[in-house]
Amino acid sequence: MAAVAGSAVAVASTASADVVCNRWGDCWHVRDRLDYPAGVGITFHTDQWGFAHRHGPFHWRADRFDRGYYRNGVWIAF
Repeated sequence: MAAVAGSAVAVASTASADVVCNRWGDCWHVRDRLDYPAGVGITFHTDQWGFAHRHGPFHWRADRFDRGYYRNGVWIAF
């Protein structure tokens, strides 16, 4: 009887994040859908939307995974 050795199965996970844009045209990736202040005008998009609109009329900011938002390029924590 042949012994069966355990085999490791590699599972590829793709990190996916939503894209958020505010009313000033700043866009960045987020992991969580936070409750943003009403006046910020946040719109959520899929990551695929972000890829398709990478060269649109938006200001792409550094990805942030903490609580806050951009306003004209400045990070405002909340």
